[in-house]
Amino acid sequence: MEVTSGHIFSQVLGTASTMLASFLLYCLAAAVGAFACLAGLLFYIKYKQLETLVYMEKFPGRTEPIPMLTTWSIHRTLSKEAHRLDMGTHLFQLAVGFSRMYKKHGMLRFYDATHPVLAVFKAGPVEELLASNTILKKGHEYDMISPWLATGLLTSSGSKWRSRRKLLTPAFHFRILEDFLPTVNEQSEVLVRKLGQLGKDGSWDIVPLVTLCALDIICETIMGYTINAQSNSHSEYVQAIQVLGNMFTRRLESPLYWVDAIFRLSAPGRLFHRKIRELHRFTLKVIRERKEEILSCPELQAAIEEAPEENDVYGLRGKIRKPFLDILLREHIKDPENFTEEDVREEVDTFMFEGHDTTAMGMSWALYLIGLYQEHQERIRHELDAIFGSDRNRPVTSEDLKQMKYMECCLKESQRLYPSVPFITRNCEQDVTIAGRKLPKGADIQIGIFNLHRDEEVFPKPEEFIPERFLPENVKGRHPFAFVPFSAGPRNCIGQRFAMMEEKVVIANILRNYKLVSLHHRDKIRVLAELVLRPMNGLHVRFVPLTTQQ
Repeated sequence: MEVTSGHIFSQVLGTASTMLASFLLYCLAAAVGAFACLAGLLFYIKYKQLETLVYMEKFPGRTEPIPMLTTWSIHRTLSKEAHRLDMGTHLFQLAVGFSRMYKKHGMLRFYDATHPVLAVFKAGPVEELLASNTILKKGHEYDMISPWLATGLLTSSGSKWRSRRKLLTPAFHFRILEDFLPTVNEQSEVLVRKLGQLGKDGSWDIVPLVTLCALDIICETIMGYTINAQSNSHSEYVQAIQVLGNMFTRRLESPLYWVDAIFRLSAPGRLFHRKIRELHRFTLKVIRERKEEILSCPELQAAIEEAPEENDVYGLRGKIRKPFLDILLREHIKDPENFTEEDVREEVDTFMFEGHDTTAMGMSWALYLIGLYQEHQERIRHELDAIFGSDRNRPVTSEDLKQMKYMECCLKESQRLYPSVPFITRNCEQDVTIAGRKLPKGADIQIGIFNLHRDEEVFPKPEEFIPERFLPENVKGRHPFAFVPFSAGPRNCIGQRFAMMEEKVVIANILRNYKLVSLHHRDKIRVLAELVLRPMNGLHVRFVPLTTQQ
């Protein structure tokens, strides 16, 4: 019996040994196969990018033998630091830091995963890029917001962009902008009253306050629709706009979310697309209501068909201010098959996106800096006193705006230090030459506006707030592409005059009623790049009514 048991045990042990050996051989084969696949993938990446890499290596930058792994390593390192600061802050600091390392070159090559990118932050090369009529396509980051904006003026290219640009340019004629002044005055007065309710002893983050004001202004001027965001900050539309900005940032921070299919299945992706559907429903509702009003009023329809800067518009309730939407609806009513309601919606959504957040942050940074540098605030107030006297309630007129020369210098200096859009990108649809070197088709170009505005050769003491830089005698002789807060060239911001008008009116009305005192110095402000350049923890300012100043 013992012999039989030992024999059985030996057989079992032998079988187990054979199975273990087979399993180990299988694991070894799998490991070799995985290694071969990885090696093949890396070889394929290198092979496909060989020509591109050869040309990219001629530009200044770090040597990255395996671009994708290097980029993922950076993201992994930043993820470990996320407990200390927001990853968006780290990404921004990384981009700015690398650019400063190569400031003497004015450009830097790097790789976004395996995608080649050339960062440019010197006026000469920036002019070559922005003044070009061939480098017009936006970079691939803009694809991430295409579910919201589709292919409107911001994201389109080629013949569609050219036709839309031609169609929309009249909407920003100076006569049209003058018609919008009452709206900007009215909404800024709402903000002034709201500030008066905050209490003089506390400090408040100005970003959400100014953002709601800008949202009210842009809704009324673009769509002719009042949402009362300043009195109803919890509205579905307001919250949807805020959520989209946050979700877009989360997607940029995580390379895994760059894959559309993965992002759509994720919780942030599902929320992102749900909020987009809410915004689209709201926009289409406004479009259809306005369209019905136009079609039911022959006088209004006739007026809409005229050139937008040459007529007054009358609706069912008498004379009205013509919104940007009317220009789009005129085109839609004239040719509904080739310019559909969806075409109208994508342009309205585009201008809502571009027109409220960028302007809001421009005003917020300006108010913060004016509150930080009291000597410049007093000089602005003297200028306003010369224009308005002791009248704190008179609406701002177009003639008043022309006299706000020192305020304009302060606004431009604020835009230099904190441009609302710190980076813009373009994609090369063909080989191009930059600074005498070939940049291959398919590469992205990043114009680093934040670093461009800190070029010591153009702006001595670049970190100091010196509004006098923008006095006419100091601007003379400066490279025209050294200061581009609204971009420049064929794809410059179509609404930049409107943005400057809005900022002047809102800030003038605030300073006519309050002394601003910013609580934190600039070295305490952590900056992050989301859709726009934001402070991580807000911009806290105290508003002291001028009648109670000690």
